[in-house]
Amino acid sequence: MAQALYSGGHMTKLKIAIIGTGNISNVHFNAYEKLENVKIVSACDINEKRVKAYCEKRSIPTFYTDHMEMLKNEKIDAVSLCTWNNSHAHIAIDCLNAGINVLCEKPLSLNYSQAEAMKEAAKKSSAFLMVGFVRRFDKKTLIMKDLLDKKKLGELYYAKTGVIRRCGNPTGWFSDKSRSGGGPLIDLGVHMIDQCRYLMGKPKVVSVYGATFEKLGPRTDVKMLNRYRPMDDGGICDVEDFASAMIRFDNGCVLAVEVSFALHTTNEKLYCEIFGTEAGVEMAPGFKIAGTMEGYNVDIEPKYSEDKNVFQSMFDRQIAHYVDCNINGTECISPIEDGVELMKILDGIYKSASTGHEVTFK
Repeated sequence: MAQALYSGGHMTKLKIAIIGTGNISNVHFNAYEKLENVKIVSACDINEKRVKAYCEKRSIPTFYTDHMEMLKNEKIDAVSLCTWNNSHAHIAIDCLNAGINVLCEKPLSLNYSQAEAMKEAAKKSSAFLMVGFVRRFDKKTLIMKDLLDKKKLGELYYAKTGVIRRCGNPTGWFSDKSRSGGGPLIDLGVHMIDQCRYLMGKPKVVSVYGATFEKLGPRTDVKMLNRYRPMDDGGICDVEDFASAMIRFDNGCVLAVEVSFALHTTNEKLYCEIFGTEAGVEMAPGFKIAGTMEGYNVDIEPKYSEDKNVFQSMFDRQIAHYVDCNINGTECISPIEDGVELMKILDGIYKSASTGHEVTFK
């Protein structure tokens, strides 16, 4: 459990630093800016020109290109870690060793062994690490978590989820395996797998069977379409562009996953469906619960106030929870153990894809 930094009386503002000033750091900053009990005191990025401009634009007092120098010179309570995946582990461990709390963007690390090292560092530290599983803070997830905790779907046994994109692999670090750890599976699949596993009660993985394909790549020849561009564009592409997997859990549940950056399909989509003995739910692209009433099949559509900016609002709720954990010692919704379990699953899928065989876990 997180330890409270302040209790009672006058509260000093929580001092936050942002490490990594690429695109995702913007939504972190926007979320912190909405909280009165927070002050962003510093930012760090290996690109000096970028971090300097970032801080000047947002009136952040200091900037660094070396996170160790920042930890040494600044009084920091907590950080948002928004760097490339390959630097998550060592930066997070340095922060934990310094007694500084960490919100680490997904995926937790490049692989399971790094995730285990991060967990060990957290055990030895007075600080905690929260994993950036932001889809846990989507309104649909919050509604379904409430209903599932009350067993409204009965016994869960199957789910299917995925993100299918058509245009091509993002370039830059996203397509560089040494920095990203993989393609759509580790970038998009991690979100969808976690969302389903979280709603299914966080069961432990017992086996996975997966397949990955490197067939289409960046597709930079495609014209007239907007596509995601990382801040550092170009470079190599040595990651998969499509992945699928079947995951079995120790509570009997099975989860089917498919994700792509590039696929010749007419149906780009994000979907998530969970099935139980009493009802099933389609959480995306729509939001409907399929069940029965007095012998009739019925579809129920939960009503809620829509967020104007769904993406930013998820981060707003996530950051508010992280700050609450820091200040009040509230139990973290996305603890490091959940990130470690996801890395075990992802490693297993990649291993299964490379060997052509199912991977089992003790």
